[in-house]
Parts: sequence; C-alpha cells; structure tokens
Amino acid sequence: MMSRPTVAAEGTLLRALYQALHGTVVTIDLTFVYSITACRGLVDGSTTLELDNGITLDGEVVVWHDVGIMAKKCRDTNPVVPNDPMFPYVGKLVANLTLAQIQTLDCGSQRQAGYPQQLLYPGARIPTLKEVFDFVSCADPSHRILWNIESKIDARFPNRTAGVQDFVQKQYSIFRDSPYYRSITYQSFDWRTLIAMKELDPTITTSALIDEDTVFAPEWLAGLQLDSFPGPSLGEQMAQAAHAVKADILSPTATILIPSPEDPSESIKFTTQSLVDEAHRRGMHVKPWTVNRLDIADELLRWGADGIITDYPNVVRRWAKQQGLSVAPKYPKQRVFSCLEKHMQRV
Repeated sequence: MMSRPTVAAEGTLLRALYQALHGTVVTIDLTFVYSITACRGLVDGSTTLELDNGITLDGEVVVWHDVGIMAKKCRDTNPVVPNDPMFPYVGKLVANLTLAQIQTLDCGSQRQAGYPQQLLYPGARIPTLKEVFDFVSCADPSHRILWNIESKIDARFPNRTAGVQDFVQKQYSIFRDSPYYRSITYQSFDWRTLIAMKELDPTITTSALIDEDTVFAPEWLAGLQLDSFPGPSLGEQMAQAAHAVKADILSPTATILIPSPEDPSESIKFTTQSLVDEAHRRGMHVKPWTVNRLDIADELLRWGADGIITDYPNVVRRWAKQQGLSVAPKYPKQRVFSCLEKHMQRV
C-alpha cells in the first residue's frame, strides 16, 4: 500500500509541512524574523518547525538563512561600541560578526520582493537557537513540536562560514540541552555535516538536501561522485549516495528551475519515481521541495513521496485535506502571543 506523504509549505518567511507517515504533522519554517512568524505556525496548528543556523565569530548559534547579512533583509542601527571598525554590519558575513553586533540589526522593517503580503515587524532581531527553543517551549509546554534544523555552511568557500566541526559540535550541544533533543531532524546541503553528526550521535535523524547546483559537485556531497554509484538512473544514484552517508531522509528539489524547451510552462523533473523507489528500498524517506503546482504534488503523492514543500501553505493545506490528510490541532493563540511578548523583551 502506498504510504501517505508529508506535505510541506515553504516560503521566505514560512514553510508549513503536513506529514502523514504515521499520522499528519505540520511544519513551519521562517528563514528570518523567526520567532515572530513562528507564532503563525503554532497558532495554525504546526507540529514541526524548520530553521537554518549560522555560527557567529564568537561561536554563538543563530537562526538565520544566509551566510551573510543582506541589505534587502536587515538595516543597521548603531554600532556595539563607538568607532567599531566592523560597522556597518550589513553586508558582512555572519562568521565575521559577534552575536552582540548581529543583534543590533533591525531585520523586520523591509518587505521582501515577491512577498507583497508580508507583514513588517520593525526592530525584529536575529535570535539564537537557544532563544528560539526557549520561546517555543513556553508556547509548547508539552514539547510536542518537531524540528528540522539546517547547518548553513558553504562547502565551496570554507572561509565564508564556520567549519564542519564547529557547526556540528555547537549545534549538537544546544540540541542535547534542549527538551526537544529527540525531536530534531538535522539537515544540510553539505553532507560532511551529516556524516559528522551521525558520528557524534548515531541516533539523530539526518536529511540530505540536494539540487541541480550540488548534484555534480563532490564538495557538497562529502567527496562522493554520483557516477561511482550503480544507478542506473541519476535519481537512483542520488538515493544510493545519500544512503552511503547514512542519511535517513533524502530531500531533493522537485524540479529544475530551467523551463523545459518543449513547454516553457513545464519544469524538468529532478525528483523522479525511480529516486523515490530506490530511497524507499534503502529505508529512507523522500521529501522534495519546492512544489508550487498541485499537478506535481499529485504526481509526487502517486509516487509515494514522504514530503512536499511549497511556497503556498494555504493552498497545500486545502489540497492535503482533499487527499484525506489530517491537520494538526492548533496551539492556543493567547498563550503563543504571550510567550512571544516575553521572548521579544529578551532578544
């Protein structure tokens, strides 16, 4: 029998994931202004939160999607100390800034291109991972929430981010001290971090991210070359490579963004039936991204994909209900926003 899939929704601010491996869960991911918009996922019934981590110059784990501070997302306010040579901080790498410098930034005052309905939260700061765990623990005292947490490491340019061991050791230390320790899936495009995390803790769930930019780049795949695997198809080789690094989940892009020459409205498939089947044969789940067309979602459902990530969570939620997927219960709005208020006073 075909297993029910996970259905996810992803955007610059929001990724909602509806999983039905053994029931249904909902994941929300905020790639910046995380704590504020996480409220939307909790209130709407999310059961999994997804986020990216960077490592600061002084070794703090922050929740941030990019390797640097982008002017389109954040504004400088004041330097930490007078005549700080690193000021302005916008345009600098996360790895070259201290937590104190980063938390002077206003990352809630600019609406992102392509997201005209995005609400603004002037003064919103970049939080640490521990601060986010504390906020969610307040709103989720029974600790039902699940997590997908990504290491934002650049495998091509080692000087742009902290190294593999820095990411793994510092992230894991916070994981271990959190009440959510056993609720975390660790994911990355840089498969070296997946190997290192499994070596540190073989019980942690890992997810291998892959797309058209990394599939033929051994530096992203922990030195692996796909043509060294039997395949025979590329999709099967991807599954075999992910299995070789002991990943529990393979998370490929669903389609290549270059339109098919036969039909400009069509994209070339990256996730295929053979990929899904091979991953399942090897005991892995498959969660493709970013699926913004329901005909592709239908196809992935037929193939038995375990996850679908999209920019349109509201549409996907309705689609999920039509497919018979249950929706997670909502968190009490008053409690969630009370916890947010306390959190924002501390960040």
